[in-house]
Amino acid sequence: MNNPLSDSVVLITGGTGSFGLRIANALLLKGVREIRIFSRDEKKQWEMQQLFSDFTYLIGDVRDIQRLYQVMEGVDYVFHAAALKHVPVCETFPMEALKTNIMGTQNACEAARANKVKAFVALSTDKAVKPINAMGISKAMMEKIVCQQNRVAGPTIFSCVRYGNVLGSRGSVVPLFLRQIRDNHPLTVTIPEMTRFLLTLDESVDLVLYALTKAKGGEIFVRKAPACTVKHLAEVVRLKYSPLKERHPIEIIGIRAGEKIHEVLVNEYEMQRAYIDETYFTIHPEYRHIDISNVKLGDEYTSANTRLITNYEETMGILDRMGKFESFI
Repeated sequence: MNNPLSDSVVLITGGTGSFGLRIANALLLKGVREIRIFSRDEKKQWEMQQLFSDFTYLIGDVRDIQRLYQVMEGVDYVFHAAALKHVPVCETFPMEALKTNIMGTQNACEAARANKVKAFVALSTDKAVKPINAMGISKAMMEKIVCQQNRVAGPTIFSCVRYGNVLGSRGSVVPLFLRQIRDNHPLTVTIPEMTRFLLTLDESVDLVLYALTKAKGGEIFVRKAPACTVKHLAEVVRLKYSPLKERHPIEIIGIRAGEKIHEVLVNEYEMQRAYIDETYFTIHPEYRHIDISNVKLGDEYTSANTRLITNYEETMGILDRMGKFESFI
């Protein structure tokens, strides 16, 4: 099978995050010639360098377009993961979300185009679908910026991937539960009926690599995944990791500002221009007319209508596949 990454130069913006750490292992198996890690956090770069000493580490910020021009010289592929992604932070500082998630993405696209990068894949979130908070609004605009790039002729293929909270990633709920178990605190659940997709970091990497090879320009790719309620997840985590097992308390704290009850990954309008196979949704851009969807008008793909897991053993198996928890250190 043809491997486009063989002997290539890859740049990962925001490369010291959970995604960057996990895709690093995948890229090493693909025969990549050089992996460039671009981020503004020198401490995380130093920590990552202890694990991957052969990578090229580049300090900088996506808000600085001149720096992006420099670091993308000679780059074949860009994975754009740099973002302000924490909902409460973006709610408090919406202008900072705009500067990084929107303007930073425009900068990255311009630098990729100028350097004739072959493909540019940006990471997005369920919160960009029907956004109700500043983080989601900024990510929705990020998607528009990236997916509109291919309306102008050029050598770079731009696309996005979209997923919900990835299990075990920084800021996700399972590491929070583990810290609460370690500190002998109750597991905090917003509302029991809230549902979340169960996607591992390795599956998120598979999605990005799929987009890299399948994109024609302007698509958004979504990987199908099962889901469960947050109460079920808390119950499984305490059984698996707490010495108290089912006696470890669970505390209901109520929904937080800007938080959705269910994750929506494909809305009813996108479903009308989505190619659906066994594993992926490929959402084609509005400017490319297609007639492939046979879904009912109004159908969406959400954590409430995907396959809902209620079996403890199956959820424990998913936790086993997660590997290292990126933020439980």
